[in-house]
Amino acid sequence: MKEQFYQYIQDLQDTITSSLETMDGQAKFQEDLWKRAEGGGGRTRVIENGAIFEKGGVNISAVHGELPEPLRKQFNVESGDFFACGLSLVIHPKNPMIPTVHANWRYFEMYNSSGDIVTQWFGGGQDLTPYYLFEEDAVHFHTVCKKACDKYDADFYPKFKETCDRYFWNTHRNEARGVGGLFFDYLKETQEFSMQDRYDFVTEVGNSFLDSYLTIVERRKEMSYTKEQKDWQEVRRGRYVEFNLVHDRGTLFGLKTNGRIESILMSLPPTVQWKYNHHPIKGSEEAKLIEVLKAPKNWVS
Repeated sequence: MKEQFYQYIQDLQDTITSSLETMDGQAKFQEDLWKRAEGGGGRTRVIENGAIFEKGGVNISAVHGELPEPLRKQFNVESGDFFACGLSLVIHPKNPMIPTVHANWRYFEMYNSSGDIVTQWFGGGQDLTPYYLFEEDAVHFHTVCKKACDKYDADFYPKFKETCDRYFWNTHRNEARGVGGLFFDYLKETQEFSMQDRYDFVTEVGNSFLDSYLTIVERRKEMSYTKEQKDWQEVRRGRYVEFNLVHDRGTLFGLKTNGRIESILMSLPPTVQWKYNHHPIKGSEEAKLIEVLKAPKNWVS
């Protein structure tokens, strides 16, 4: 399974980065190959200062070795070896009318002293963070997510959407990071679903990503915007940074386990503002977004 999924994310990285380059029409991804001293490594690709994408990263990694201390505590084991691989991406557009998007799809195995697999699972998801709310964009994103889920189980979309809404919640701000999407973790083998079933589902979601996002980029890329609207985008980017550094489990895990810092922090936008006690004007488009972020919304039935 690990070879199968690692090959998949390598191919998906190629597909996504080439599609984003074509959409941008100007910037190209810079690639860094890196190795982890404890075992494994990855392929980081970053795009910057494009015609459409101000900064973005599409990274893959496959790491292995002895379980780091945080994982030993989490799994309540004294020792063990592991393998983990995944693709993680964040795209920050230049135009504030285009939303930021995040996605990741990952696989994990843990072994006993004999090298046998004692547990394995998939995780991942994708979520959308707009700066100006176009409801048809949120509907499109969620529709694509639901369609991918419904091929496998009618309960997946409502369950994984709710998990996403709970996870991407900026508790200290009491607001959502964005309009949600999907979030799932610890998808293990059950009586109903084999690991191959889990693989098929996660790759279905991964394969749907470009449609979920690039359709929205195509709609918004030619829209004009003002300096004030760009300022608002940078204020909202501040909330994105706050979530990633305060709450995001993946970021915190990477920082605690000697992860590659450049790959971990590639999710942060290039320009951000923190204005003291900032509130949008009542009745404005900016206020409309904040209102939606106060509570999760059902975008598709």
